[in-house]
Amino acid sequence: MDKFANIGWAEMLLMAGIGFALVFLVLVLLIFIMNGMGWVFTRQKRAAKAAATGCAVAEENQDAISNQEIAAAITTALKLYKSNLHDRESEMLTINRIARAYSPWNSKIHGLTQVPEHK
Repeated sequence: MDKFANIGWAEMLLMAGIGFALVFLVLVLLIFIMNGMGWVFTRQKRAAKAAATGCAVAEENQDAISNQEIAAAITTALKLYKSNLHDRESEMLTINRIARAYSPWNSKIHGLTQVPEHK
């Protein structure tokens, strides 16, 4: 325990700062590594698809944009079709009072266990 007795605040703060900086640096490095891996894998997938279909990468980007537009048009058409299927509701709530308030479903006395008689 004597070797830790002479450590001052300056050394402790320096070690804490180095630790925080190291963790931050590793996290930033991981972000760049993950982005690079994503770029490499999508590039390989695009190249394989272009080689299989014989089209260029630029044409694929144009197809992707037109596919997104087609998907948006289909989605809009489906929403309009589905909204016309249902009748318009008045959205008015009506609360009717019941003359007989008792029913076995809301009676808690039937759910209780009866206490046995002591003799």
